[in-house]
Amino acid sequence: MKKQKLLIIDDDEDLRTQMKWALTGDYDIYLAEDRPSAIALINKEQPAVITLDLGLPPNPAGVEEGFAVLDHILDEYGHTKVIIITGRSEKEHALRAVGKGAYDFFYKPIELDELKVVLKRAFHVSQLEQEQRDLRQRLSGDTFEGMIGTSSKMQDVFSAIRKVATTDAPVLIRGESGTGKELVARAIHRLSIRASRPFIPINCSAIPENLIESEFFGHEKGTFTGAHVQRKGRFEMAEGGTLFLDEIGDLPLTIQVKLLRFLQEKTIERVGGREQIEVDTRILAATNRDLEEAMRKAAFRDDLFYRISVINISLPPLRERNADIVLLAKTFLDRYANESKKKIKGFSSQVIEALERYAWPGNVRELENRIKRAVIMSEGKKITLEDLEMQSVAGVKENILLKDAREHLEKELILKAIARNENNLTKAASDLGISRPTLYDLMQKLGIPK
Repeated sequence: MKKQKLLIIDDDEDLRTQMKWALTGDYDIYLAEDRPSAIALINKEQPAVITLDLGLPPNPAGVEEGFAVLDHILDEYGHTKVIIITGRSEKEHALRAVGKGAYDFFYKPIELDELKVVLKRAFHVSQLEQEQRDLRQRLSGDTFEGMIGTSSKMQDVFSAIRKVATTDAPVLIRGESGTGKELVARAIHRLSIRASRPFIPINCSAIPENLIESEFFGHEKGTFTGAHVQRKGRFEMAEGGTLFLDEIGDLPLTIQVKLLRFLQEKTIERVGGREQIEVDTRILAATNRDLEEAMRKAAFRDDLFYRISVINISLPPLRERNADIVLLAKTFLDRYANESKKKIKGFSSQVIEALERYAWPGNVRELENRIKRAVIMSEGKKITLEDLEMQSVAGVKENILLKDAREHLEKELILKAIARNENNLTKAASDLGISRPTLYDLMQKLGIPK
């Protein structure tokens, strides 16, 4: 495998040499001792990771030269991971550098075993981000009807949408709140022969029970107080197009009966009317409820269930779409940063880890809302855990033993490689640069089920 590029910027020749010999087996090492040589190498080689001592000639006692190099990197190569090498007495400078966008900082004197762990983590995050950028590039302008998903489960959903869109069969879209059920319904409509006709969504749980029948089927003039004119309902408004019944599990039984009659006869009757009105409308429905359980409790009609669920499409929760989380997050970040006209260049490394570790109970909707809020609240060039209000989703504690940190990192790398390769262990082993038997041994050691 081709080695990744590491640039070491330090005015101490002995330290540069020590780091080069210690790390040359893992990386292609480049050395620079001052700002001109550093910028020349950065522009030519564009390394993924850089270690930077802020004290550089001609004023090694100050930090101006180091910060000038950092500013150049962040302005021109914002995806590069910069690790600040500093003395403990200069912690405020290191924190200032991280605030500007540096990836991390490391104290002198250098403990090479610890530095290797930090570097490995930085290169891994850089590789993940590059993969996500490549995916976004391939998907740009070619997302599936406004939906993004590279995971196998979402590809199955896209395949199902393509198949059902060409029919007029009722479809039941199932999934937790926030998974994007209405997006699926709109995609089915846009890909159907009804695309030029109306798409009418109704949230069945948001309409008061005493108004549902009138909302659905309309009413005749004088039917009730306030009915000054005849009014068409949503079914008629969707003539020739698609009617999307969101949260259909919340429909009262009386309306379920009338909906069933429409599905059987394709006619409706306005409230207060006697005329049977033919309506050509396709029904798509969605729910986050367990309709089988509702049927057992007699809260949902069996015959209606079988009518609306000729075809079922199940949307996976975001926690089962690990390969999509960072891709979605960066898509939302680009969207809201552009809307807000903010020059935000990405996420801090801690955010990337937290995004992948968090369970996302609110699914894609929660992710989008968190990113939107973070863009509004952010004052830096990168989104932080504080911006996302995800401080509690912490990574590895800084005071744990080196052995435990290594095992944690190994486990994290293996799990992500397995997820990236959709549980194909041969490909995961290849990604990690190890043999399949070695991967098996590591999985057994770290308690990772096969």
